[in-house]
Amino acid sequence: MKRVFLTVLDAVGCGELPDAALYGDVGANTFGHVVDTVHPDLPNMAKMGLGQVEGTHYPPDPDAVGAAGRCMEVSAGKDTTTGHWEIAGLRLNQAFPTFPDGFPADFIAAYEKAIGYHVIGNKPASGTAILEELGEESRVNRTPIVYTSADSVFQIACHEEVFPREELYRFCTIAREMLQGPLGVGRVIARPYIGQAGAFTRTSGRRDFSLPPIGRTLLDAVKEAGMESLGVGKIEDIFDHVGLTGSNHAAGNAACIDAWMDYMRRDFDGLCFTNLVDTDMLWGHRRDPKGFADALIYIDQKLPEIRALMGPDDLLILTADHGCDPTFRGTDHTREHIPLLCWHPKMTKLVSLGTRKTYADIAATCAEWLGLPDRFGAASFCAELIG
Repeated sequence: MKRVFLTVLDAVGCGELPDAALYGDVGANTFGHVVDTVHPDLPNMAKMGLGQVEGTHYPPDPDAVGAAGRCMEVSAGKDTTTGHWEIAGLRLNQAFPTFPDGFPADFIAAYEKAIGYHVIGNKPASGTAILEELGEESRVNRTPIVYTSADSVFQIACHEEVFPREELYRFCTIAREMLQGPLGVGRVIARPYIGQAGAFTRTSGRRDFSLPPIGRTLLDAVKEAGMESLGVGKIEDIFDHVGLTGSNHAAGNAACIDAWMDYMRRDFDGLCFTNLVDTDMLWGHRRDPKGFADALIYIDQKLPEIRALMGPDDLLILTADHGCDPTFRGTDHTREHIPLLCWHPKMTKLVSLGTRKTYADIAATCAEWLGLPDRFGAASFCAELIG
């Protein structure tokens, strides 16, 4: 039985990429700045080599066992879909479109006609700020809030007592069908909220409606080989269910880790791909380094349980998809390297993986570990893990 447990710590970048100036992100370092400001205790990640990853600013553990490095992003952009697709072997030559001035008026008019409601907003904003500004107007007047960000997203916020989740999801499905071609954003995102004016909060009913992958991914390769290709959290949304044989759309890190460990207790050959979103959604965008650090600590504290469920031929990979530096300016993602930590039960020493030229090296390695021929035009580091 050979399995790979590939887990993305959402937005946990570890230092600006060489082209960060193109994105206004010179100086960003999510992991390093969280460590510098909050000093979280992460002993179990350190045992896998966290302190040897350039940019993390974490003290090295001299007794670390595992494989540690970082990866560069080749694809244009710094969003969730782009990062996850490249991790899975699919690189983008052109970034998904963004809308810093909001979506075109003719599109909004057509969209309002399609859903049967007037919408408000239509501008870039943070999720919490837009609710403070327009949440009550939306609730009272039954007007869905449409907004975007520096990422390629079309977000729709509705109060759950006014528009039940299924109605909000219908609005999103319509938007996804309409947002194609030059308007083809990476994700349409449902953002339900509850509460009263001055105390609105977003709920766990978030759903992402992504474009389907535009090419072959690791998930396809695993599924076509007759193995299990399992998603946890928003993986099914990011890949539009393509290439998956099973999924648990758990919400929040605690539920996602529980779902991940439930899969670990099953006998199967293949891949379990997990996204742990709290570092991004709850703390990165809200610029809360303490909350960000606490989320990392929770993950770290669960690692002994996770490692105890590993079989002799299982591989654990912890990585990220982009940055979202909570100490940086603005509320958007940041263009960064991602950390790369690997471990399997037969390892006896620490291996340096250096700086990988593309996130897709992860897909190549997972494929080789599972005995598949696919390399996705990238370089596997499987030999370093078993040497």
